Amino acid sequence: MDLHQNKLWTKSFIMLTLSYLLLFLCLQMLLSPFPTYAKEKFHPGDFTVSLVTSLFALAAIVTRFIMIPVMRKVHRNVILITGVVIAGVATALYSFAGSMLVLLLLRIAFGVGFGMASTVMPTLVSQIIPKHRIGEGIGYFGLSTSLAMSIGPMIGLSVLAGYGFPNLTLLGTISVGLIIPLLLVTRSIPPQPLAQSAADKTSSRAAKEPFPKAILLPAGLNILMSVTYGGILGFLALYGQEIHLAQIGLFFLFNAFTVLVIRPISGRLFDSKGPAAVLIPAALIVFASLLLLSFTHSLPLLIVSALLYGLGFGAIQPTTQAWMLRETSPKQHGMVNSLYYNTIDFGVAIGSMLLGVLASATSYSEMYRCSSFVMLLFLCVFIVFRALGSRGIKPANAHLK
Repeated sequence: MDLHQNKLWTKSFIMLTLSYLLLFLCLQMLLSPFPTYAKEKFHPGDFTVSLVTSLFALAAIVTRFIMIPVMRKVHRNVILITGVVIAGVATALYSFAGSMLVLLLLRIAFGVGFGMASTVMPTLVSQIIPKHRIGEGIGYFGLSTSLAMSIGPMIGLSVLAGYGFPNLTLLGTISVGLIIPLLLVTRSIPPQPLAQSAADKTSSRAAKEPFPKAILLPAGLNILMSVTYGGILGFLALYGQEIHLAQIGLFFLFNAFTVLVIRPISGRLFDSKGPAAVLIPAALIVFASLLLLSFTHSLPLLIVSALLYGLGFGAIQPTTQAWMLRETSPKQHGMVNSLYYNTIDFGVAIGSMLLGVLASATSYSEMYRCSSFVMLLFLCVFIVFRALGSRGIKPANAHLK
C-alpha cells in the first residue's frame, strides 16, 4: 500500500490511461466527421446536424448522473464492461443506419455506453494517484483525452475521405473493443478499495455529505472552455470548405503537439502555484487562437492557431479537473469525475447548437470570432470569483493559491 501511495506509474495507471485513450479515440474519430457524413447522406438542416453531437453529449450527461448512485450498489467492473460493450455495438451499427432518426438513436445509445465507461475509469484512476501528485497524475492521465481530441478528428476526416464511413466505424469499433482484453488480460483494474467498501456499508451517512461548493467555479469554467471546443469539433471541416482550405484537418495534428507538451507542465505548475498561474495565461492563449482562426485563409495561419489552441486547451482541462479532485474527499471522486466530464459534454453540446445557429445566420468565420469572446467571459468569471474570495480559489491546501 505504501508503494501505491507514492508511486504514480503503476501498471493500473498505465493501462487505464491507455484504455481511456482508446475510448476517447473512438469518440473523437467519429465526432468531427459525423456532421459532414450526416449532411451528405441524409441532407438535414444545420440544427439537425448539430443534434448528432448534442444528443450524444446529453445522453452521456444523463447517464453519468444515474451512475453516481448505481456505483454504490453495482460493482464498478460490471458498469465499465457493460458501458464499453454498448459503445462498441452502437459504433458498429452507425454505417447501417437507414435514416437520420436511426442515426440519432444510435448516437444516444453510444452516449449511454460512453457515459458509463467514462464515469468508472477516471474514478479508478483518481483513487490510485498519490494525493500529493494529483495535479501531475491527472495531467498525465488527461493526455489520453487531449491526445484523442487532437488526433482523433484528423484520423477520422482522413479515413472518411479516403476509405468511407463504414471503414471509419469499423476502426472506431476496434478501438473501443480493445479496452476489454487490455484491462482483463493485464489484470489492471484495481481492487475495490477498503475505504469504498466501508462507505458502501454506511451509504446513508455518505449520501448526507454536503455538496462541495468549491468545485462549482472550475466546473463552470470547464463548460465555457468546452463551448469553444464544440465549435471546433462540429464545424471545422465545414469551415475549411467555406474558406477553400483543403488541409483544415491539420489543425488537429498541430493542436496535438502542443497539448502533449503542455499537459505535464501545467499539472506540475498547478501543484506548486495553484490554478491562477495556469488558467489566466491559458485563457488568453485560447482567445488569441480562436480570433486568429476566424481570419485564417492560409495554412501557416491555421498552424499557428492550432498550436495556440492546443497550448491553452491542454493547460486548462487538467487544471480544472485536478482542482475539483483536490477540493473533495476520495469517496466523492466518482461524483466529481462525473461532474467534470458532464461539464465537457454539456459545453460541447451547447456550443455545437448555439454556434451552429450563429453560423447559419452569419458565417463560420464570424462564428469563430464570436466564440473567441467566450474565453474573455472565462477570464472575467475567474477574476471576479477570485476577487470575491471564492472558496474555489482558496482550498484547504495552503500551497494552492
